[in-house]
Parts: sequence; C-alpha cells; structure tokens
Amino acid sequence: MRAVIIRTFGDPSGMEVTDLPVPTPGVGEVLVRTEAAGVGGVDVVIRRGGIAEAARDSGMIPGSEAAGVITATGPDVDPAWVGRRVWAFTGTSGAYAEYAIARADEIVELPSDLTSVQAVTLGSAFPVAHFALERARPIKGESVLVRGAAGSIGLAGVELAARAGAGVIAVTTSSSERGERLRAFGATHVLDRSGTGDADAPAEFDVILDIVGGPDLPRFIERLSPNGRLIAVGVVGGFPPADFGQALLAGFRRSITFGTLSLDTVPREELARVRAEVFDDAVRGALSPVVHDTLPLSDAAEAHRLMDAGDVFGRIVLVP
Repeated sequence: MRAVIIRTFGDPSGMEVTDLPVPTPGVGEVLVRTEAAGVGGVDVVIRRGGIAEAARDSGMIPGSEAAGVITATGPDVDPAWVGRRVWAFTGTSGAYAEYAIARADEIVELPSDLTSVQAVTLGSAFPVAHFALERARPIKGESVLVRGAAGSIGLAGVELAARAGAGVIAVTTSSSERGERLRAFGATHVLDRSGTGDADAPAEFDVILDIVGGPDLPRFIERLSPNGRLIAVGVVGGFPPADFGQALLAGFRRSITFGTLSLDTVPREELARVRAEVFDDAVRGALSPVVHDTLPLSDAAEAHRLMDAGDVFGRIVLVP
C-alpha cells in the first residue's frame, strides 16, 4: 500500500510517500481501506517534533482520523463489521495511508448520506469543541472567545457556542475575509491574532476556547472575566511560556480557571455517542463540515505547508 511517512521530524519536506505492506488487524482491531484522512493540528505538532512520545521513530505514518470501509477484523472482533463504512480514530499515527488500523471501540458507522471526506472534517473537531465547552459550562448569554477559529476545531466551537445561546461570540483569525466567513457560522466580533482590531468587542470574556497556545496565551488569560474559564485544546501556535501560570495567579481575586481538554480522558462510549450525533446533525444540515481542500495522499507535505502558513479555513482532507 502507499503511505506517507515522516522520515525526519521538523519541516514538511521530511515527509515522503512510500510503499509498505498492508497491516494485519490484531486483537480488538479492524483494518480500514481509507477513503479520506483528515489533516489536523495535532498532526502538524507531531510532525514538527513537538510531542516527544510520538516523535521517537523515523518512518512513522502520521494522521489520527480516517474514514473508509472495513476490510478485515481482528480475531475477537465481530466479522459483521466487514464491508461497513466507518469513521476511525487511529491514535497518534496511521491515517495517511491506503489502509489503516483502528481499535474496534474507536470506530463509528457512518450514515449513508455523509461522505467520507465530510466525516473526517467532523469526527475529531466537533467532539473536541463539544467536550471543551461542556467543561467550560457556558450559560446562555455569556460571552465566548474562540482563539484560532478558522481551523476545524475553532469552526466547531463557534457553531456549538452559537447553538448554546452565547450572547457574544468573538473569534481571532488572520484576515478580515476569514472574519466575514466566520460571521456566517455565528461569530459576532472579529479580532486579529493578538486579540485586538474590533473596538466594539468585549475587553473580557466568560469563556475562552483556545486552540493556539503559544507565547500570547498569558495575554488571553488576562482577558478572562471574573469567574471566567479558559479551556486549552491545542498548541498549534507552539507551547506557551513556562511561566504562563503567573497570569493565573495575577488574576487570583477574579477566580479565573485554566483547564485543558484531551479526548483521551473521555469514555469511549460517550465519544461514540457524541460522534454519531454529530454525523446525524451534519446530514440534517444542523452542523457544517467545512473542507478547505481535498488533496491526493502524495500531497501530504503540501497540506502541512498550508497548515504551517496558517492558510487553511476548515480542514484539509487527503484521499488515496
């Protein structure tokens, strides 16, 4: 099978396409013939070498989510899954390939009216935004800032915050054109990446959903309202400074909260339920899968260059 591997971690030029044997599913696993693989922010962080445990072995196949048809099952998995089209979580690696292995408890059968390309724009992004907002517990009328809103998780956060009845939904993004597109998803105020540029936007926010991290994180902690909550779900802008906790202590009297959210801590049954609901909502038109571009598997390095440049609105999808 054709697969993309990371020969050297760092620049996208360290990625290459190669031929590898089709893997065999083990205990508790299924083999998926990939129809689409999502290119996510975590893939970029791993490729840069930013997650040490994922960047140990030259030759790893990147990608954490794929959609396609199950062609084989492990010895203890119901063979009735063979032939069914699913969304699959492959862990920190494995999706950028013509065939991918996934655990049987990390797959969700897809509605017939949802394409595989649409599925990989939704299957990771919307659950991240859903559970992050659930952790922040915004109440109707509160203000929400989505930092880094043009990516798939950010777009999901804007849509879900709007559906929950947020009074103000501000976003940070890189251009006014993107800002106008975000308004169509529910944004009421558009800020630049530094958090300025809209004189009518609130100075403080009840909830901040942060996908970016990076050196500016303390400045956004400082913009939490009394009892405000910031939930970090990514570090696509790099890791924050080591002393970012000083901003939390400086706001001690405002009772502000900083938290993180990883889907690794969500029970698998709950994740599967939310994903199935997301897929059904997309079929009904209640949620929007936003595809920036669909590229061949051989263009994975180009997809990562676009991600590095911040030129993506929604999700890039790779197809074999």
